Amino acid sequence: MNIVILSRNPQLYSTNRLVIEGESRGHDMEVIDPLKCDIIIENEKPTIYYKDRYLDYVDAIIPRIGASVTFYGCAVVRQFEMMGVFTIVTSDAILRSRDKLRSLQRLTKAGIGMPKTVFTNYSRDVVEVIEHVGGTPVIIKLLEGTQGLGVVLAETKNAAESVLEAFNGLQARVIVQEYIKEAKGADIRALVVDGHVVGAMKRQGKEGEFRSNLHRGGSANIIKLNSDELKVAMKASRALKLPVCGVDMLQSERGPLLLEVNSTPGLEGIEKATGKNIARAIITFIERNRR
Repeated sequence: MNIVILSRNPQLYSTNRLVIEGESRGHDMEVIDPLKCDIIIENEKPTIYYKDRYLDYVDAIIPRIGASVTFYGCAVVRQFEMMGVFTIVTSDAILRSRDKLRSLQRLTKAGIGMPKTVFTNYSRDVVEVIEHVGGTPVIIKLLEGTQGLGVVLAETKNAAESVLEAFNGLQARVIVQEYIKEAKGADIRALVVDGHVVGAMKRQGKEGEFRSNLHRGGSANIIKLNSDELKVAMKASRALKLPVCGVDMLQSERGPLLLEVNSTPGLEGIEKATGKNIARAIITFIERNRR
């Protein structure tokens, strides 16, 4: 098969691993920058032009669309969909997952537990917002934040009020979440492929850091999920219609609580922590669906 990886950087670990595994299984792998694609909208034959050629030979795509290029990246994915090309995640599913508020609303409707969460439209009554999630400490997140950026732990009422007032003054949309103390700065990342968990790791924030992101110096170790954690991961994947995704959860006294679902999860941390060949699982997922 001719498989295209939509990525702006062919040297990234995840992109490189997918190329290696695809080629090892006899596929022609190509990395294409979605921002350099021209979308040609025609009634009879929609297509994509890249550099010096039309991409009318592609059998499947693997979107690795960064948050900063979501709009145009998803437009390219949508065009491939119109051309009848298989994609491991659809453009609509990526957009759903990138809208944190929308995705949380869908996930809670699916009956998935999560920390108490409040979204408000620049409310001046910040005290009431804090009380809605049970008081301080609270987690305050920018709706557009990624990789731990735009996430603040406000440990006191005064700190929470100051942060919320500052964000409101900047007209930055935020959500306020309950702080799960017993998680102790750790979370779980489950990697789902074709609706099944193929690997899971526990990420621990470095000392003094409540965020567990590996990009921020956290560490990761393999973990075996219990039945409730497996159910949450697979249910979240189905709720957002993301057959390939990373599902982040917290371990709490009332069971696993979902944090968010990532439509283009990185492979480096979880492959190194678990020893699992996640890239191969993604390639075989494409093979099964193309047949």
